[in-house]
Amino acid sequence: MAKSAVANFLVYDTPERVAQAAAETFAKHVADAVSARGVARVAISGGTTPKRMFALLADPTQPFAGSVAWDKLELYWVDERCVGPEDAESNYRMTNEQLLSKVSLPADHVFRMEGELPPEEAANRYETYLRNNFKLEGAQVPSFDLVLLGMGDDGHTASLFPHTDGLNEMGRLAIANHVPQKETWRVTLTWPVINQGRYVCFLIEGGAKADKLHDVLLGTYDPEALPAQLIRPDNGTLYLLLDAEAARRLPKLEMSGDAETGTLELCR
Repeated sequence: MAKSAVANFLVYDTPERVAQAAAETFAKHVADAVSARGVARVAISGGTTPKRMFALLADPTQPFAGSVAWDKLELYWVDERCVGPEDAESNYRMTNEQLLSKVSLPADHVFRMEGELPPEEAANRYETYLRNNFKLEGAQVPSFDLVLLGMGDDGHTASLFPHTDGLNEMGRLAIANHVPQKETWRVTLTWPVINQGRYVCFLIEGGAKADKLHDVLLGTYDPEALPAQLIRPDNGTLYLLLDAEAARRLPKLEMSGDAETGTLELCR
């Protein structure tokens, strides 16, 4: 049986406004974590919305570049393709081009997944990073202050694709997951790690994802086919930042500032 959770979502008119809201979310949770614990640990994903968000965070005309405590931030990845850091498909490369090369985040605070290594080795090394940096013992799981996720139009999230072995892994922190539909391997955090995040947020845009998002949030619980349904944070609340096209099949919303808001009970 699936874990009960509530989904809180904000819907904006355009993808650009989603990216702005994502940048504000990033800055807020970094500041809150630094205030509470002296360090902020954030796990990020690739994709179009993060790319726009990173550009805003690095833009000197925006408030973020000068206000985020970059020296107190540790940056991690939710998943990575099995390619080198200079490859056009690399999530790290995109982040480096849009953000890391432009802000004062210390290099030793950046923990990329080493996609150029054999997949299992890359996953094992990432698990070691997590265990050492979070000072984990035994079966302990890291708690990221912020986890930013995307969702594919097939219902996957992170690199947890439909009907892949990684959906059944609950004891590891990071795994190599073979994705037959892409004819490739990926390295990814496991869903129990994602669910331990203090604030877990999907960034989703585009009408092509509207039907699948409806199924993930309101359809029959079937995480083998819809892996995004596995994301039910341990604190009970899931957040989504959406554009109007992605949200077009969700229930009627209410206005709050420049966004429409809604809440769904995700009991199964």
